[in-house]
Amino acid sequence: MIPEFLVTHSGGFHADELLSTVILTRLFPEARLVRSRAAEWIRPGADRIVYDVGGQYDAAAGIFDHHQRGAPLRADGQPYSSFGLIWKHYGRDYLAASGVPEDHIEAVHAAFDARFVLPVDLMDNGALDPSVAGPLAGLTLPALLETLKPVFDEAGQEADDRGFQAALAIARTLVEAGVAQRAAKLRAETLVLQQIAQAGDGRILELPMGMPFRPAVVKSGADHLLFVVHPREKDWCLTGIRKADEGFELRADLPAAWAGLTNGELEAVCGVAGASFCHNGRFIAAAATREAALAMAALAVAEATSATENRA
Repeated sequence: MIPEFLVTHSGGFHADELLSTVILTRLFPEARLVRSRAAEWIRPGADRIVYDVGGQYDAAAGIFDHHQRGAPLRADGQPYSSFGLIWKHYGRDYLAASGVPEDHIEAVHAAFDARFVLPVDLMDNGALDPSVAGPLAGLTLPALLETLKPVFDEAGQEADDRGFQAALAIARTLVEAGVAQRAAKLRAETLVLQQIAQAGDGRILELPMGMPFRPAVVKSGADHLLFVVHPREKDWCLTGIRKADEGFELRADLPAAWAGLTNGELEAVCGVAGASFCHNGRFIAAAATREAALAMAALAVAEATSATENRA
């Protein structure tokens, strides 16, 4: 069905119908957006998709509300908002329309659902208290989008619609960026896995450019890798690999003697011409050339493995 109308409620808006609108207007750009609570608009019809209003969830009839008794739940019992329902039924088509490769669509759909869609669903249903964000509670995505509602003395449908359109533009940018980031991670994973295969049993992973690498390192089971080297715009970077998704502990730190040093001082201590920087936290360093970066990486591997052997 190609709808003529995309129908959601009028008045104050929330993140869920805004984000749903992002998805639907991308797929059906010729459809007219109608914001109304009039009975003739919010009932199912062959010419429309109705969402976040109407008191029903019936995908076949094109209506996606979640406010009624017996509202839809995910398989794990967590509630849907209209955004979750629209993403469930139209998210894959949105990804395809956004240029995500077919063999990546399921993975991107699931990742975006877990990290972007679900939190909106939970907050909209009151299943997640914004206070869990502490001082950042007012800076969550739903809260920020709602700051674009008209103020109390700027009343009327026209003011509501202006606010909705302003918030919609921001919501669209954030959805597009979120999808692009997740799609890029999968592209990076393919490249990193290829480079891991080339590295073999070596402790240093060389990449053709900076990119997310830890997920592929974990996926490949390459527990032997300690450091990553890659080019930047004007120099080369040497960085450690975090042990876990959370926290900053590395599989191996850069040598303590390098910490906080730059240029000549760092060259003198490590003995590598072209060594230019080592962060005081010992998780990243830089060098002028590939050869210098690889030489620094080799020294860091030697110190890390020696320390491990001495502890054993």
